[in-house]
Amino acid sequence: MWRNSKARMRGASVGSCVSLGDAVLAGNMRGLSIGDESSLGACDVMLHASVTIGARVVVNDGARLLTASHALRDSRWSTVSAAIVIEDYAWIATGAIILGGVTIGRGAVVGAGAVVRHDVPAYSLAIGNPAVVIPDARASELDYSPVLMTAPFEAWVGHRVTNGCAR
Repeated sequence: MWRNSKARMRGASVGSCVSLGDAVLAGNMRGLSIGDESSLGACDVMLHASVTIGARVVVNDGARLLTASHALRDSRWSTVSAAIVIEDYAWIATGAIILGGVTIGRGAVVGAGAVVRHDVPAYSLAIGNPAVVIPDARASELDYSPVLMTAPFEAWVGHRVTNGCAR
């Protein structure tokens, strides 16, 4: 949990029971918000614009959240940036890339290796490069905690846990 404290000291808003793996968090940390019981693996989060991650979200290893690029039609090749929003219960699978200006809806899944450049509606699945959206691919009633379900978390706490955090 020292990574959570370090992120907070640098200005990020980090909820309770958040699991920050070997995530690379680069840029203005004041633009980062992570909701309760979310898990970020060894992913890259580039904070040229804000990144808002809801509660009970999973961002797997190798995923990249890229909030900036360059203006191709600008003779000076200037940087353009836009926020990323990932709503509650979303799952960003291994190696997925989310580009700036995208919102991933509640409970949506971004498949492994997908490149997402447009919004993904709630409970949908986005797969491929560029990502194709399959609507209503996931159950709309979700009630789990990806952080509290893990054996390493239970071992760290020393006993089973329930919603909210260790009891």
